[in-house]
Amino acid sequence: FRCVVSEGVSVSVMEGDSVTLNTDVEIKQQEEIKWFFNDICIAQTSRDQSKICTDVQCNERFRDRLKLDHQIGSLTIMNTRNTDSGLYQLQLKIINSSISKKTFSVTVHGVSGVDTERVSVIERDSVTLHTEVLTNQQDRIRWYFNDIRIAQINRDQSKICTDVQCNKGTERFRDRLKLDHQTGSLTIMNIIDTVVGVYQLQISSGSSDSEKTFFIALFGVSAAEREEMKRKSVEEGESVTLDPGVIRKLNDSLTWYFKDILITEITGDQSKICTDVQCDERFRDRLKLDHQTGSLTIMNTRNTDSGEYKLLINSSRFSIIRSFNVTVTDSGLSRAAVTGVSVAVVLLFVTVAVVAVIYYRHWKARQKGKQYIQMAHLASGESASVNSGISDERECTEDY
Repeated sequence: FRCVVSEGVSVSVMEGDSVTLNTDVEIKQQEEIKWFFNDICIAQTSRDQSKICTDVQCNERFRDRLKLDHQIGSLTIMNTRNTDSGLYQLQLKIINSSISKKTFSVTVHGVSGVDTERVSVIERDSVTLHTEVLTNQQDRIRWYFNDIRIAQINRDQSKICTDVQCNKGTERFRDRLKLDHQTGSLTIMNIIDTVVGVYQLQISSGSSDSEKTFFIALFGVSAAEREEMKRKSVEEGESVTLDPGVIRKLNDSLTWYFKDILITEITGDQSKICTDVQCDERFRDRLKLDHQTGSLTIMNTRNTDSGEYKLLINSSRFSIIRSFNVTVTDSGLSRAAVTGVSVAVVLLFVTVAVVAVIYYRHWKARQKGKQYIQMAHLASGESASVNSGISDERECTEDY
């Protein structure tokens, strides 16, 4: 068998939530799917449905908490626990063909308290966690990641620190954190799997303290799937759709930018949708916005549409910036090239016509010369040979 191993997918989930690990395939009769957790088989399915291995049969750890989709083979872990964190492996076997493997790294985070904001992102996104206060009205604002202080700002701003400054030797967030001096809001840029988890905000104001908790989790999307989602390449004249990959909440606002120019937006109030003409003349009558998902479709694309598009997903507690890169390529020869080819073809026809005329006149002259020689020979009574005739013809032609 040929074995193909796909790049691993990192997934973060809060304790008690459910998580689904997708196969991205549809089971055929000749396929067999097995799921492993830390090299222990926990579920399997094949063309014979009776061979499905349930969680209890495979391992006691997941009793009554696993669900296997018989159509696509996806595995769902319900009511997750900290002990469910680890490496999950999908093994897909096609009879007489190959074995493909895909790995999932699952992290289950435990969170205390009920006031927790869940933020789901995709790798390379940037997210801002809002304090909803002003720093000049607070004594101190502190940010923690998994109980480690990563940022702090005081009322007089005499002490502002981020990751490395607050904790010497902390390299995890190097060049990824930004602190807003007016509000104390924290931005985590270019998110990767090592910076997902629990963020705690502590606000001190006089004699009272308050806390907020944010849980940042990654969608279970592989690097290849992420590239396919965020990088689009189309031929000129085609349409392209940029899908944010989220279900828009009514109170969220979604704003699309092209090269930092606002081109369209949608809010809870549909009347506030900004059309392409209002935002920018570049995309007149060529943009379409899906009000349910926030997806943006660019129709009849042009070379000038190539570049970076940014989506700002904004809620009261957090904001997410997701970037997309679009490349529009020529569908064929450019208009200038087509014009050049047309001119060249016309010149070619003219040249051929001129050459044909010259050749025809030359041929007629040779025919007249040949007739003249034959008549001269007959008049003199000489018997001309073919060879002498040819020689005389050449001379006559040259004289002519």
